[in-house]
Amino acid sequence: MMEFLVALCFSFFATAASAQDLAPDALVKKISDEVISIVKQDKDIQSGNQKKINDLVDAKVLPYFNFSRMTALAMGRNWTKANASQQKRLIGEFRNLLVRTYSSALATYKNQVIEFQPLRAAAGDADVTVKTQVKQAGIAPVSIDYSMEKTPAGWKVYDVVVGGVSLVTNYRETFNSEIRDGGVDSLIKSLASKNRALETRASLESK
Repeated sequence: MMEFLVALCFSFFATAASAQDLAPDALVKKISDEVISIVKQDKDIQSGNQKKINDLVDAKVLPYFNFSRMTALAMGRNWTKANASQQKRLIGEFRNLLVRTYSSALATYKNQVIEFQPLRAAAGDADVTVKTQVKQAGIAPVSIDYSMEKTPAGWKVYDVVVGGVSLVTNYRETFNSEIRDGGVDSLIKSLASKNRALETRASLESK
């Protein structure tokens, strides 16, 4: 259930240019409906076809998540210890880790219902929180809150809070520990290693 919830977090957003004109809560609702519709109709995704799932995540996720800010937040005070080249590699590896970790969980969709709470924001606000709840029979509802910022390219997500747990904060302790023990390059190598392991596992499972 939890893996599905986080996967769903990364699957609410589409590349349609018209989506840039929507309010943040309307954007989340519009695209969540679209993605769930795709999952419901695609038997390959439901059966765990990793390529199709990855293609769906790649098409729907990347344009509407600010991975640069997410990585900087996850790094915390250590972000400034990384040079420009290291920061670029960290962003790429962290993005790949998040997408690969949760993309396969889309296949676990079991008719969960998403409820959207009224957006509490004033006109002109450029930083808002879109609050939702995911409900499933026999399981307590789980909240999913999206921290979103308005950029020149439209609204983008820079953090997701699932059941009160911030995604970027959840990684911060691990990142800090890795950097404390081996430096920024050690963290980059660790993330790259995890991504290779996930890629290998997905390849084996698809055979």
